Amino acid sequence: MYRILLIIFALLIFMGCAEKSDKGNPVVLIETKYGEIEIELYVDKAPKTASAFLSYVDSGFYENTSFYRVLNINNQPSNAPKTEILQGGLWRTKNEKARSIMGIPHESTGTTGVKHKDGVISVARLAPGTANCEFFICIDDQPGLDEGGENVEDKLGYAAFGKVIKGMNVVRKIYMQNDRNQYLDPPIAIYNIRRK
Repeated sequence: MYRILLIIFALLIFMGCAEKSDKGNPVVLIETKYGEIEIELYVDKAPKTASAFLSYVDSGFYENTSFYRVLNINNQPSNAPKTEILQGGLWRTKNEKARSIMGIPHESTGTTGVKHKDGVISVARLAPGTANCEFFICIDDQPGLDEGGENVEDKLGYAAFGKVIKGMNVVRKIYMQNDRNQYLDPPIAIYNIRRK
Protein backbone atom coordinates (compact mmCIF):
# COMPACT_ATOMS: atom_id res chain seq x y z
CA MET A 1 0.00 0.00 0.00
CA TYR A 2 2.81 2.38 0.93
CA ARG A 3 4.56 1.70 -2.39
CA ILE A 4 1.38 2.44 -4.37
CA LEU A 5 0.95 5.77 -2.57
CA LEU A 6 4.60 6.62 -3.25
CA ILE A 7 4.15 5.89 -6.98
CA ILE A 8 0.99 8.02 -7.15
CA PHE A 9 2.76 10.87 -5.35
CA ALA A 10 5.72 10.66 -7.74
CA LEU A 11 3.39 10.75 -10.75
CA LEU A 12 1.59 13.80 -9.40
CA ILE A 13 4.90 15.60 -8.91
CA PHE A 14 6.03 14.65 -12.43
CA MET A 15 2.76 15.85 -13.98
CA GLY A 16 2.97 19.08 -12.03
CA CYS A 17 6.46 19.72 -13.43
CA ALA A 18 5.30 19.68 -17.05
CA GLU A 19 5.43 23.16 -18.54
CA LYS A 20 2.17 25.01 -18.98
CA SER A 21 1.36 28.14 -20.96
CA ASP A 22 0.47 31.49 -19.40
CA LYS A 23 -3.15 30.32 -19.59
CA GLY A 24 -2.38 27.10 -17.71
CA ASN A 25 -2.64 24.90 -20.80
CA PRO A 26 -0.12 22.09 -21.44
CA VAL A 27 2.71 22.65 -23.91
CA VAL A 28 4.16 19.89 -26.09
CA LEU A 29 7.33 19.72 -28.17
CA ILE A 30 7.50 18.13 -31.63
CA GLU A 31 11.11 17.08 -32.24
CA THR A 32 12.26 16.94 -35.90
CA LYS A 33 15.55 17.00 -37.78
CA TYR A 34 14.87 20.66 -38.64
CA GLY A 35 14.33 21.67 -35.03
CA GLU A 36 11.61 21.77 -32.42
CA ILE A 37 8.02 22.97 -32.68
CA GLU A 38 6.37 24.10 -29.45
CA ILE A 39 2.58 23.86 -29.25
CA GLU A 40 0.11 25.04 -26.64
CA LEU A 41 -2.86 22.66 -26.37
CA TYR A 42 -6.19 24.38 -25.68
CA VAL A 43 -7.61 21.97 -23.12
CA ASP A 44 -9.68 24.91 -21.88
CA LYS A 45 -11.43 25.47 -25.24
CA ALA A 46 -11.30 22.06 -26.99
CA PRO A 47 -11.07 19.64 -24.04
CA LYS A 48 -11.98 16.39 -25.85
CA THR A 49 -9.62 16.88 -28.77
CA ALA A 50 -6.71 18.38 -26.81
CA SER A 51 -6.96 15.74 -24.07
CA ALA A 52 -7.07 12.90 -26.63
CA PHE A 53 -3.98 14.28 -28.40
CA LEU A 54 -2.20 14.63 -25.06
CA SER A 55 -3.06 11.03 -24.19
CA TYR A 56 -1.41 9.89 -27.47
CA VAL A 57 1.64 11.99 -26.61
CA ASP A 58 1.86 10.50 -23.10
CA SER A 59 1.43 6.98 -24.52
CA GLY A 60 4.46 7.43 -26.81
CA PHE A 61 2.42 6.95 -29.99
CA TYR A 62 4.29 9.71 -31.86
CA GLU A 63 7.78 8.36 -31.31
CA ASN A 64 9.40 7.67 -34.72
CA THR A 65 6.49 8.94 -36.81
CA SER A 66 6.48 11.63 -39.52
CA PHE A 67 5.19 14.71 -41.24
CA TYR A 68 4.10 13.11 -44.49
CA ARG A 69 1.55 15.27 -46.29
CA VAL A 70 1.49 18.83 -47.52
CA LEU A 71 -1.24 20.80 -49.25
CA ASN A 72 -0.02 23.89 -51.06
CA ILE A 73 -1.24 26.14 -53.86
CA ASN A 74 0.59 24.10 -56.54
CA ASN A 75 -0.53 20.55 -55.68
CA GLN A 76 -4.33 20.95 -55.56
CA PRO A 77 -6.84 20.99 -58.42
CA SER A 78 -7.23 24.44 -59.94
CA ASN A 79 -11.04 24.32 -59.67
CA ALA A 80 -11.10 23.48 -55.93
CA PRO A 81 -10.90 25.77 -52.88
CA LYS A 82 -7.26 25.84 -51.75
CA THR A 83 -5.89 24.81 -48.36
CA GLU A 84 -2.34 25.19 -47.04
CA ILE A 85 -1.44 22.70 -44.32
CA LEU A 86 1.33 20.40 -43.09
CA GLN A 87 0.04 17.01 -41.90
CA GLY A 88 1.66 14.45 -39.63
CA GLY A 89 0.96 11.50 -37.41
CA LEU A 90 1.12 7.71 -37.42
CA TRP A 91 -0.45 6.95 -40.81
CA ARG A 92 2.75 6.37 -42.79
CA THR A 93 4.84 4.71 -40.07
CA LYS A 94 2.42 2.97 -37.69
CA ASN A 95 -0.65 2.47 -39.85
CA GLU A 96 -2.06 -0.47 -37.91
CA LYS A 97 -1.82 1.49 -34.66
CA ALA A 98 -3.45 4.53 -36.29
CA ARG A 99 -6.39 2.41 -37.45
CA SER A 100 -6.90 0.95 -33.97
CA ILE A 101 -7.40 4.29 -32.18
CA MET A 102 -11.02 5.27 -31.55
CA GLY A 103 -12.42 8.49 -32.98
CA ILE A 104 -12.75 11.66 -30.94
CA PRO A 105 -16.20 13.27 -30.58
CA HIS A 106 -16.21 16.26 -32.97
CA GLU A 107 -15.60 19.70 -31.43
CA SER A 108 -16.37 22.23 -34.16
CA THR A 109 -14.84 25.68 -34.37
CA GLY A 110 -18.34 27.06 -33.83
CA THR A 111 -18.35 25.41 -30.40
CA THR A 112 -14.74 25.99 -29.35
CA GLY A 113 -14.07 29.37 -30.95
CA VAL A 114 -10.63 28.11 -32.07
CA LYS A 115 -10.35 29.14 -35.73
CA HIS A 116 -7.92 27.75 -38.30
CA LYS A 117 -5.43 30.64 -38.18
CA ASP A 118 -1.72 30.56 -39.03
CA GLY A 119 0.01 28.01 -36.79
CA VAL A 120 -3.17 26.41 -35.42
CA ILE A 121 -3.09 22.61 -35.00
CA SER A 122 -6.17 20.56 -35.84
CA VAL A 123 -7.13 16.91 -36.31
CA ALA A 124 -7.64 15.30 -39.71
CA ARG A 125 -10.87 13.35 -40.21
CA LEU A 126 -13.24 11.79 -42.68
CA ALA A 127 -16.72 11.96 -41.09
CA PRO A 128 -17.25 13.89 -37.83
CA GLY A 129 -16.15 11.72 -34.89
CA THR A 130 -13.54 9.78 -36.91
CA ALA A 131 -10.55 12.04 -36.10
CA ASN A 132 -7.85 10.49 -33.94
CA CYS A 133 -4.03 10.71 -34.08
CA GLU A 134 -3.52 12.40 -37.48
CA PHE A 135 -3.03 16.16 -37.15
CA PHE A 136 -2.22 19.16 -39.31
CA ILE A 137 -0.79 22.62 -38.80
CA CYS A 138 -2.22 25.56 -40.74
CA ILE A 139 0.06 27.60 -42.97
CA ASP A 140 -1.46 31.09 -42.94
CA ASP A 141 -5.16 31.53 -42.11
CA GLN A 142 -7.45 28.76 -43.41
CA PRO A 143 -11.07 29.87 -42.80
CA GLY A 144 -12.29 27.23 -45.28
CA LEU A 145 -11.52 24.60 -42.61
CA ASP A 146 -13.76 26.21 -39.98
CA GLU A 147 -17.39 25.27 -39.40
CA GLY A 148 -19.33 26.48 -42.45
CA GLY A 149 -16.11 26.75 -44.49
CA GLU A 150 -15.92 25.95 -48.20
CA ASN A 151 -13.16 23.33 -47.85
CA VAL A 152 -15.28 20.76 -45.99
CA GLU A 153 -18.18 19.18 -47.83
CA ASP A 154 -20.30 18.58 -44.70
CA LYS A 155 -19.67 22.19 -43.54
CA LEU A 156 -18.88 20.99 -39.99
CA GLY A 157 -15.20 21.90 -40.29
CA TYR A 158 -12.26 20.36 -38.49
CA ALA A 159 -11.52 20.38 -34.75
CA ALA A 160 -8.76 22.88 -33.99
CA PHE A 161 -7.24 22.37 -30.54
CA GLY A 162 -4.00 24.34 -30.11
CA LYS A 163 -1.41 26.60 -31.69
CA VAL A 164 2.30 26.75 -32.43
CA ILE A 165 3.84 29.20 -29.96
CA LYS A 166 7.46 28.67 -31.02
CA GLY A 167 9.08 27.07 -34.07
CA MET A 168 6.76 28.22 -36.86
CA ASN A 169 9.95 28.69 -38.91
CA VAL A 170 10.52 24.92 -38.56
CA VAL A 171 6.94 24.22 -39.69
CA ARG A 172 7.45 26.40 -42.77
CA LYS A 173 10.79 24.78 -43.57
CA ILE A 174 9.21 21.31 -43.52
CA TYR A 175 6.24 22.64 -45.52
CA MET A 176 8.62 23.79 -48.28
CA GLN A 177 10.26 20.38 -48.78
CA ASN A 178 9.72 18.40 -51.99
CA ASP A 179 6.38 16.71 -52.41
CA ARG A 180 4.85 14.30 -54.90
CA ASN A 181 1.05 14.16 -55.24
CA GLN A 182 0.61 15.94 -51.89
CA TYR A 183 3.00 13.61 -50.03
CA LEU A 184 6.39 14.79 -48.78
CA ASP A 185 9.15 13.01 -50.66
CA PRO A 186 10.69 11.79 -48.43
CA PRO A 187 8.54 12.14 -45.29
CA ILE A 188 10.14 14.22 -42.53
CA ALA A 189 10.79 12.26 -39.36
CA ILE A 190 9.11 13.22 -36.11
CA TYR A 191 11.53 11.82 -33.55
CA ASN A 192 8.99 12.29 -30.78
CA ILE A 193 6.24 14.49 -29.40
CA ARG A 194 6.50 15.00 -25.67
CA ARG A 195 5.37 17.31 -22.92
CA LYS A 196 7.68 20.25 -22.40
